[in-house]
Amino acid sequence: MQDNKKIKINMLSMADSVDGQGVGSAYLELMKLLKEDGKDDFEIYLNKGTKFDIIHSHTIEPRNYFKLKHSKNPTIAYVHFLPETLDGSIKLPKPIFKILKKYIISYYKTADHLVVVNPNLKKDMIKAGLDESKIKYIPNFVSKEMFHKKSSSEIYELKKNMGLKKNDFVVLSAGQVQSRKGVLDFVEVAKRLPNITFIWAGGFSFDVITDGHNELKKIMNKPPKNVRFLGIIPREEMNDLYNIADVFFMPSYNELFPMTILEAVSTGTPIVLRDLELYEDILFKKYLKGKNNDEFVHLLEKLKQDKNEYKKQVENANYIANFYSKDNVYKIWKDFYTDIYEEAK
Repeated sequence: MQDNKKIKINMLSMADSVDGQGVGSAYLELMKLLKEDGKDDFEIYLNKGTKFDIIHSHTIEPRNYFKLKHSKNPTIAYVHFLPETLDGSIKLPKPIFKILKKYIISYYKTADHLVVVNPNLKKDMIKAGLDESKIKYIPNFVSKEMFHKKSSSEIYELKKNMGLKKNDFVVLSAGQVQSRKGVLDFVEVAKRLPNITFIWAGGFSFDVITDGHNELKKIMNKPPKNVRFLGIIPREEMNDLYNIADVFFMPSYNELFPMTILEAVSTGTPIVLRDLELYEDILFKKYLKGKNNDEFVHLLEKLKQDKNEYKKQVENANYIANFYSKDNVYKIWKDFYTDIYEEAK
């Protein structure tokens, strides 16, 4: 930094107020990164006023909207979703839903800069009327200190504590229980693979307004014998679950860049995902993908039976994890904040 002055950044966020959300995980990782690796470059504040070098909003509460609007210094909004992402996530009366969608776009338009975690989102943002010149792609990342591979003996103990046998093949998914996450498909695939244990870590972050709440609640209360719904798990306990899992399976219909994928690959766990365009550029085709439940069943069976294929997918998971290193992502954030600060001066 040219004048050796620490840049003062005010983070606006309620992202960690509800457990089990990827937005909260991404926010916590960035805060930790800036406070540790960036301690010589930045002073980080949380939910203060507008007299800071940069205002960075992570969540879209109305109070944050007014701070962005009235700030005389540069503002940034993190774009974790667009209005259409809410379809299949929450269920609201149509007039209210329409107002909410308009508000979201208005919120993003208020910011001077927009950060996205997936480059594929740019075209949808432009279509929604957002200015392309404002958009910056910075990927998510996770801490290797928090998410890492454990020893065989540790994994055996973890399995034993969960009532699992050493050689049980475990398929894990994690995320909010809602229609767009593919929970119903997860359960259907499990029914067709009774010799595999399926575990879902996550619950109803939006409670009764969750889309499909009643149907999903019935399944959670009475799942097939080989399926466990654990509810919302504190993030600091998730590393244990990724380690007992042989595969991380996400049949979600709509995502940007799920933190759970990065958390899983950081433990060397192979991933099976729905065939979505958004994964192609960010995961480098180093994953298995299926279009429907028949294909998911085939892929999971193959990973269980074919040791060579399994080994290849472990290597693919490690490749993704190494690419999204903390050091690389910190440099991007540092350059981004510094450029904004220098331009404003």
